[in-house]
Amino acid sequence: MTGTAATDLPMFPPDDRPWGPFEILRDEDRKRWESAPVSRVRLPTDGWAWLLTRHADIRQLLRSPDVSSDATRPGFPLLRPLPPPEEQDRRGAFIGMDGAEHARFRRMLTAEFMVRNIRRIEPLIRQTVVDALDAMRDAGSPADLVTSFALPVPSMVICHLLGVPYTDHDFFQSRSRTLLDRTAPLDDVRSAADELRDYVRNLVEVKLAAVEPGDDLLSRLANERVATGELEVEELVGVALLLLVAGHETTANMIGLSTLLLLQHPEQFAALRDRPDLADDLVEELLRYLTVIRTGLLRVAVRDIEIGGQLIRAGEGVIAMLSLANRDPDVFTDPEGFGLSPAAHQHLAFGFGVHQCIGQPLARAELRIALVELAHRFPRLALAVDPADVPVRGTSVVYGVAELPVTW
Repeated sequence: MTGTAATDLPMFPPDDRPWGPFEILRDEDRKRWESAPVSRVRLPTDGWAWLLTRHADIRQLLRSPDVSSDATRPGFPLLRPLPPPEEQDRRGAFIGMDGAEHARFRRMLTAEFMVRNIRRIEPLIRQTVVDALDAMRDAGSPADLVTSFALPVPSMVICHLLGVPYTDHDFFQSRSRTLLDRTAPLDDVRSAADELRDYVRNLVEVKLAAVEPGDDLLSRLANERVATGELEVEELVGVALLLLVAGHETTANMIGLSTLLLLQHPEQFAALRDRPDLADDLVEELLRYLTVIRTGLLRVAVRDIEIGGQLIRAGEGVIAMLSLANRDPDVFTDPEGFGLSPAAHQHLAFGFGVHQCIGQPLARAELRIALVELAHRFPRLALAVDPADVPVRGTSVVYGVAELPVTW
């Protein structure tokens, strides 16, 4: 620890959003973080942690074996109170595991989310997108793009992959929102987690009892891993819960926020329609520019480590602020601008290292197909309200728009 005073952990944008949903830094903030890329910050839970803002420093942190993702370790930088460790059922929640324990679960899932497997299901993704857009068109203008399109599409796709009935979407979407809300009361978070875990456990038990195994991820894991003793039922429940929540929340928010941004850059929206071959590059720029994980990635040092010239001692928390790393002027030529750029592919929106998001090929495919089809089928799409009046999910771990009123 140094003698420098800790400042409050920044949220981008802050809850009052005085300068719009896309600007990450005001001039005074930019100068501050550029001059102090490793600095002490106060947490909402009254502790403190080191905040990293540079691209290179965050890459070093996220690939280091000297830090842990385990939120139950002393010193972990909590953004809200959590139940005591003895009350937390972490079985299968591999995002918060390290080393061999993390690798064990990740190996079971890697093949499912490889690019070649995602390409195989692209017709399913495209049909899901087309059906949702047809339904939105039939319902007529205006519409809320979030409830009509951005949220249903990734929810339907992850339900199909996991073998979860989409008819239950209201149940798991509402509980997911509670889990991700930094301001939700602890009792509400605990109840939402318990209800989701009970729901997924029932699904797993049904799949284990099925005479004919289904062609979905939960069925395969239940019959190939649980039935053989390689996985416990509760471990599969934890894995499925993580994939269900992360599999629809992040992509849904990216679709909504991307559409809001593109409608304010009509030349880029038109390019999706006229030059769909540019869609892959545009998706990378959207991921960089928007970086929906605005709270950053949280770690705690398990051994002393030096990053950016600062000694971080064992037991001290660290926050990798991805939104700032993705606007690092040492990496990106026009960090505050939005447009096609080869450097966009260096973004850290999915993290980095062994914990890099396992579902990123699926997320990229969904975002690309959704935006291309939207631009093709709704070339006159426009905001139905002033951009400043679009409500945002400012208290969620995954940033996005709560509604997106559009017309065509």
